[in-house]
This record gives sequence, C-alpha cells and structure tokens, in this order.
Amino acid sequence: MGSGPEDGHGAPRVVRVGVAAVVRRGDQVLVGRRIGATHGRDTWQLPGGHLEPFEHPFACAEREVLEETGLTVRAIGAGPWTNSVFASEGRHYVTVFVLTELLDTTREPERREPEKCAEWRWCRWDALPEPRFAPLASVVADGWDAIAAFAEAVP
Repeated sequence: MGSGPEDGHGAPRVVRVGVAAVVRRGDQVLVGRRIGATHGRDTWQLPGGHLEPFEHPFACAEREVLEETGLTVRAIGAGPWTNSVFASEGRHYVTVFVLTELLDTTREPERREPEKCAEWRWCRWDALPEPRFAPLASVVADGWDAIAAFAEAVP
C-alpha cells in the first residue's frame, strides 16, 4: 500500500478525527480562510486540526488555537460533531466542535501558519463568511447556534 490516505480506488483507508475550536469574543467567533489545504481550499473554518494519539479533544483545541493564532484559550465544553467525506480528495473526517474561552480578550489573532491560513476574522455566528469548510457548513445547516451554546456551557 502507498503512504497516502487512500486505497487504490480513491476511498479513504482511515477516518481522521478533527477538532474545531469555537473561539468567542463577545458575540463574535474567530474564523480563518483556508489556503494550501489538501481539502477545503478557499473556505472559511474555525481554528483547529487533527487530534493526536492519546490527546483529549479539549487539549487539542487549546493547542491548535495557540499554534495557529497565538491566542490562549481554555476549553469549556463540547459542541456537536460532524461526519464529512471529501470524496474527490479521498478523505473522511469526524470533526468534534469544542467551545473555548478566550483568556486575553485584548489580543488579536496572528497568522502563525501563513501557508495554511490567508487571514483571521472575527464574525457574528449568524453572519459567517462563505463558502464554509464542510464541517462548519454542516453544523450551521443543522441550526446549531454556537453563541447560545456558550450560555449553556459556562458554569
């Protein structure tokens, strides 16, 4: 077998777990525009990435936000999950959404991975830019309201 994620017929050999961090500042969330990606190029996404072996999704969300934006967050709750198949790219992801608390609301996000993200932008949940990365588009289409979810997650 090859070293890629596909079998010889373009079907994924593995299902990867992605973590999407919902970083909120007031009534807005942080989204970035993907570039240089193997899938979802030129779509808007939440900060996040691959869950590493033995890593908790909350720890993954905190790590990925710091790596990608330089912002420090604390995971405070779990959101929904999605099942996304990127057939033309031979990829299959289950993505877990994690609600996070921004620890320093005066800092702005940095583009720490400029080869992967063209820009970061604060947006209202009900006015997220399009096109959206498949997992984000899925939870929005299902009617999930991330801002309302924070009210339920905060002790």
